[in-house]
This record gives sequence, structure tokens and C-alpha cells, in this order.
Amino acid sequence: QVQLVESGGGLVQPGASLRLSCAASERTFNTYVMAWFRQAPGKEREFVATINSSEGTYYADSLNGRFTIARDSAKNTVHLQMNSLKPEDTALYYCAAGRIYSALSNDYNYWGQGTQVTVSS
Repeated sequence: QVQLVESGGGLVQPGASLRLSCAASERTFNTYVMAWFRQAPGKEREFVATINSSEGTYYADSLNGRFTIARDSAKNTVHLQMNSLKPEDTALYYCAAGRIYSALSNDYNYWGQGTQVTVSS
């Protein structure tokens, strides 16, 4: 059983940056595919980014290169660096772990509780 704990969310102005972190409890963290999803009020949960055990990455097209996912294997942590934030990035951001390198939420078995990101002036 993998436990995931997100941190780093907050309230920022448009154009600012934030770095989200997700700490995993599992010693075999390095073997999992890790991903970030987000859910805005009244909307479906949507894919943001994923990274596999070989550090291959894949992003949602809508991000236009503003976000970067990375993993720190020594600390069992995955980060999401978010730059040039926009109001439409406002959402609850979830960390997820699974065995399939995928943009589909159903392919991820373990989820964190989420961290809120609000972008507003």
C-alpha cells in the first residue's frame, strides 16, 4: 500500500510560480509511475503530467510547457514545478502512483488527498 502526501499548494497571483511536492511511503517508489492530476470546482479530474521509472515524462498539451514534473528518488518524492500560473490553473492538485505510464486516472492505484492551488489577483 502506497501512501502519498502532497504539499506546496497556496494562493498566488497570476504569473507566479509554485512547486508542489508529493512524498511517498513506499520503499519501492522508484518502480512506480507517478503522476499529477487536478480538479477544478464543477469540472472533471484532468491529467497534468506523469513520470515513469526511467524519468520519461508526458504532459497535458494545454500546459504549453509551463509545468515540469521531476522525481527525487533519494527522498521518495515527486515534484511539480508550475510557472507562469494562470487563474485557470486553480484546482485541487492530486498526486497518484501506478504501474502504467498513462494519462488516464483509472490506471493509477494510489492517490493523495490533494493540495489546493488558487491563482487570483
